Amino acid sequence: MKELKTLCVFCASSSRVDQQYMQAARDLAEVCLNHKIHVLYGGGAVGLMGALADRMVKGNGKITGIIPDFMMAMEWAHEEVSEMIVVEDMRERKKRMVENVDAVVALPGGVGTLEELLEVITLKQLGRFTQPIIIMNINGFFNPLLQFFEQMIAQNFMRDMHRQIWTIIDSPEKLPDAVINSADWDSSAINSAAV
Repeated sequence: MKELKTLCVFCASSSRVDQQYMQAARDLAEVCLNHKIHVLYGGGAVGLMGALADRMVKGNGKITGIIPDFMMAMEWAHEEVSEMIVVEDMRERKKRMVENVDAVVALPGGVGTLEELLEVITLKQLGRFTQPIIIMNINGFFNPLLQFFEQMIAQNFMRDMHRQIWTIIDSPEKLPDAVINSADWDSSAINSAAV
């Protein structure tokens, strides 16, 4: 039985996005508070990152920010997140964010969020990360990416089995069940990574 005690969240730092995305971040925080889930996120104070952290802090939830030192110097870190891990660079940040977590969830975001999501999908394809990856497709945000994945599979750049790498949901409330019901994956996946 899969457990969800620690969750890595990838999401946007833009504060100019539609409010439905900000609300999704707050709703995700609410789910994490209700289920006593420890959240690891990128450490930011604005955008979806800020909305997520604000709600976690207000609800006395456990949240850890992981942020590169240059972002700390830019004063982008959330000042009320009590556990803020400062790392050397973006590469180290991504590595630390997915270590020892029970699942990863991607909320809508920009190229940083996309890069984080694609890296962890690649790691899972190669059997280097084996936990559930949940794509939270709020308002169909990720539809073009999901269509691109289908094109990769149709043209044999990925295998049919690689659809099991991720699970798609459309609201935060579905996260716990999505993690529990996600396909099993282990390090033997590397044997099937090549087409």
